[in-house]
Amino acid sequence: MEEYIIVTDSSADLPKSYLKEHNVTCVSLKYTIDGITYDNDDDEAAATFYQKVRNKSMPTTSQVNPDEAIEHFRKIVGISKNILCLVFSSGLSGTCNSFMMAARELMEEDESINIRVVDTLSASMGQGLMVYKAVCLKEQGKSLNEVADYIEAHIKNFTQVFTVDDLDHLYRGGRLSKTAAVVGSMINLKPVLHITEEGRLENMFNVRGRKKSLHALVDYMEKTMGSYREENDIVFISHADNKQDAEFVAEEIRKRFGIEKFMINEIGPTIGSHTGPDVIAVFFMGENR
Repeated sequence: MEEYIIVTDSSADLPKSYLKEHNVTCVSLKYTIDGITYDNDDDEAAATFYQKVRNKSMPTTSQVNPDEAIEHFRKIVGISKNILCLVFSSGLSGTCNSFMMAARELMEEDESINIRVVDTLSASMGQGLMVYKAVCLKEQGKSLNEVADYIEAHIKNFTQVFTVDDLDHLYRGGRLSKTAAVVGSMINLKPVLHITEEGRLENMFNVRGRKKSLHALVDYMEKTMGSYREENDIVFISHADNKQDAEFVAEEIRKRFGIEKFMINEIGPTIGSHTGPDVIAVFFMGENR
């Protein structure tokens, strides 16, 4: 069987235990808060991240640059010259382009190296769900190219829908006007957003009230799954410091669709810097995004 290593980055928001168990290498993106820069491997810093954001600290993030990407790949090539790299959406970060440039450079240096970088056009556990599917296929004996071909062929079927509780973070990120944020907060509007086929954030519609926004995630899942219902043996849910609401959504999905298997994990600082606390996101296979 062909030996290769699956690589992703910390935007995938996968549990470290899962990555270790399945030998997935994860490149950590950096973030800065209160003037100090951390990477996502710093569990102690991450544990207080949302507390700081709730107290109005303003985090920023940085992409992996080409030199850093080459450095990461060189370490992995020392173990295996065959690498499948599933990366954070190019529609949201320049990290993907850095990895593609690094892969080209290394393969030009050494023709025995095979690095295939897949732009997931996804974020958080939407990217994580692709990694999960890739791991399953690899463990079934599929080759690097077979796995990459499957992911690329089905990218538009990895559906990603989420709701944001604090409109101020969308305003700060340039995705909502100041007026819309103020008025929306006054009348308790909650946006329901998704990741488009181009890998960008898009606000689909608004509902009034938190509970309705959580139900809207499940409604969208019902609307979008279609013929991919049987593909959803597992549903991924990520949350920004609000596991209670994540578990509420999981129970609604369980009751409505009979799905019993979930992976629930916290949104890390890379994504959380742009969404703020209390985001709930659902990731599944659907006919479209």
